[in-house]
Amino acid sequence: MFRSACEGTLAAVAILLFVTAAQAQSDPLPSWNDTAPKASIIAFVEKVTKEGSPEFVSEPQRIAVFDNDGTLWVEHPMYTQLAFALDRVKALAPQHPEWRTKQPFKAAIEGDMETLAASGDKGLLELLMATHAGMTVDDFQKVVTDWLSTARDPRFNRPYTELAYRPMVELLAYLRANGFKTFIASGGGIEFMRPWTEKVYGVPPEQVVGSSIKTEFRMQDDMPTLFRLPDVNFIDDKAGKPVGINQQIGRRPIAAFGNSDGDLEMLQWTTMAGAPARLGMLVHHTDAEREYAYDRNTEFGRLDKALDAAAITGWTVIDMKADWKTIFKD
Repeated sequence: MFRSACEGTLAAVAILLFVTAAQAQSDPLPSWNDTAPKASIIAFVEKVTKEGSPEFVSEPQRIAVFDNDGTLWVEHPMYTQLAFALDRVKALAPQHPEWRTKQPFKAAIEGDMETLAASGDKGLLELLMATHAGMTVDDFQKVVTDWLSTARDPRFNRPYTELAYRPMVELLAYLRANGFKTFIASGGGIEFMRPWTEKVYGVPPEQVVGSSIKTEFRMQDDMPTLFRLPDVNFIDDKAGKPVGINQQIGRRPIAAFGNSDGDLEMLQWTTMAGAPARLGMLVHHTDAEREYAYDRNTEFGRLDKALDAAAITGWTVIDMKADWKTIFKD
């Protein structure tokens, strides 16, 4: 009798484990809570991929675009590319003694973020040109890769590439599993992102749209190279995002994901075009304990006009604290 009872208990446990595993496999977004945003995503995917549905979209037209900073990975206390530029200033400072008395380089070397912020876009652009140009594309990608292999986020003490949002990485994979082609459309530098986006997000370099500086072809030591010049080519932010998407992708997306006012025009371009079905979503940073809480009053990732627009346009706002079970990969 005792043996029979034990066997029955073991059988019940086995069934429970089987059901739990089956449920886990059937859930395409396991790091998302069962709230409205998750339901919206799944409902959207089902209706645009179901043949015979009035909102069916053929695979070539299933284009989804994602902002990067603050949408796919952490952007506080500053953009990762800015942290890279500041470290580059310090690394290059011995070759430029004039920087110790010249702003904004002096502020960058001394870690004077208040003075650096006061230099505005002009100062930031000067830093970027000094630290991102004057080398070949291949050399720059190596510098980025080497930096990411050693740099650590100041709060989480983890490599920046480990601070991708797990729910969004799942979302990228879920869309691709349903015939979508996923693109990054970021204000960040295209050559800064390309060396690592495939490994972290599954997005290959040819599907990255971003800001760029001018490059020119040169023969260097009898080898053909592309050389990075200290001059802006294209800024893929705000109204520039739809332009960059059109230039590089050539199709209007049917889904767009952002987190700030810099993504406003991208979401408008994607969703305000009528049929077929379209999806616009904003990640709202509401979790100060697990990540950060900010929206209208921040220098990095301000969410103000786009948040107001979401209520009018019907974009889904993802509440990070309420809608995500976990933030980062364990």
